[in-house]
Amino acid sequence: MTERKGVITFKGNPLTLVGEEVGVGDAAPDFAALANDLSEVRLSSFRGKVCVLTTVPSLDTPVCNLQVRRFNAEAAGLGEDVVILAVSMDLPFAQARWCGAADVASVQTLSDHRDAAAGKAYGVLIPELRLLARSVFVVDREGKIAHTQIVPELTDEPDYEAALGAVRALTGR
Repeated sequence: MTERKGVITFKGNPLTLVGEEVGVGDAAPDFAALANDLSEVRLSSFRGKVCVLTTVPSLDTPVCNLQVRRFNAEAAGLGEDVVILAVSMDLPFAQARWCGAADVASVQTLSDHRDAAAGKAYGVLIPELRLLARSVFVVDREGKIAHTQIVPELTDEPDYEAALGAVRALTGR
C-alpha cells in the first residue's frame, strides 16, 4: 500500500497518509463501511446520485462536528439526487449517538473502523493515529470523481464552497 508523507499535518506536525491518491476524472473507488445499524453500505449503491463523501478524524471533535453539521445544513438545498456520506473511524454506536445529539439527519454517517477500506481506497488513512484525514470528494452520477480536497492541516475546515460548487455544477442547482 502506498504511503505519502507530509501531505497533511496535525498542529504543524507531519503525518503519513496510506492509500492511493485519487484525482478528478478518476473512477471513484468502491468501499464498504458500516451504517449506524451495523449494516454494510457500499459507495457503489449510490450510483446514479451525486455523492459527497467527506471523511473526518472523529465526530466527537470540534472541527469534525462543525464540518458534518455544515454539510447537514446544506443538504436540504441540494435536492433528492444528492447524498452526503460522512465517514470516520468512530464506532457505529458512537456515530448514532452523535447524530442524535447533533440533530443530524440529512447526512449518513458510516464507520470505517472495521478495516479502513474507505481510508485506504481514498488515500486518507493516517496510520500514526488510525484515523482518517479531513477530506471531501464529490462523485458524479456515473461514479467519477468531480472534486477532491484533502485538507492540509487536520485542525482546519475544508473548503465547503468549492465542494458545494462542484455539486451544483453536477446538479444544475
